[in-house]
Amino acid sequence: MTRKKILGSHVKRLLSGVSDHGRKHLTEVETDLIQTRLLLEEAIEKLSFNFMAIHQTVEAEQATIQLLLDGGIATPEQRAQLQALQGQVGGYVNAAITSMQFQDMTSQLIDRTLKRVTGLREFLGTLGAHGAEMLPESDNEQIVALLGKVSMALAIQSLELRSVLRKAVSQQHLESGDIELF
Repeated sequence: MTRKKILGSHVKRLLSGVSDHGRKHLTEVETDLIQTRLLLEEAIEKLSFNFMAIHQTVEAEQATIQLLLDGGIATPEQRAQLQALQGQVGGYVNAAITSMQFQDMTSQLIDRTLKRVTGLREFLGTLGAHGAEMLPESDNEQIVALLGKVSMALAIQSLELRSVLRKAVSQQHLESGDIELF
């Protein structure tokens, strides 16, 4: 094989590796961002429902409350409804608080996404730093050696990045039970 073909083969392998690693990490960033958006949508929907339910529950008893404030006497049925009010509101408040657990999961997803972006920046920095070592007067053997060194450094960085990233984000489901994302 000629030196030109050897050099071309090394450059092709390096560029393919950079492209493959970068694409994989960007796909994971995209997946994390989509999952974050879905979690936020679900949490906002549940929070809205529970706050509206609290409002409607209190509003439904407002006439009885006003009657009592005006010095009236509540019927046994109205008294029972008022006594149940605390439990109903408490249930909706608990459900709203549970819905706020999304913060933990979204924080994990955002942290992981930031680590990926930082890792990609370092990955490209490594490529740039090693590229700066290549001199215009470098012969083919020096270029091939440098490309091998760059390929190895990038492969190690990519493996290290994958190993520090948690594969799953988990939390109590926004309603009940455990869930694990991807």
